[in-house]
Amino acid sequence: MTPAGELDHHTADLLREPLEACVDDGFARLVIDCSQLEFCDSTGLNVLLGARLKAEAEGGGVHLAGMLPVVARVFEITGADAVFTVHETLEAALAD
Repeated sequence: MTPAGELDHHTADLLREPLEACVDDGFARLVIDCSQLEFCDSTGLNVLLGARLKAEAEGGGVHLAGMLPVVARVFEITGADAVFTVHETLEAALAD
């Protein structure tokens, strides 16, 4: 999955719904290509954290790849980088 632009309270459901559908359909290991994500606020973080909890409950997890520095900084400041598996590239995330 590749979200683009801003992940905030206006767009959160556009990501939440397909992430939940993936897990509901049996895909518990989610790889999110963040290379086109330009902004993420607390609502966006909550969407990703919710997906992580749901995926882990099914034996999987959420892997984030290719974060731009501005988005990576949000994860660093909030400590969210400690609860996700973060990869520098999509290829690394897919190989893990």
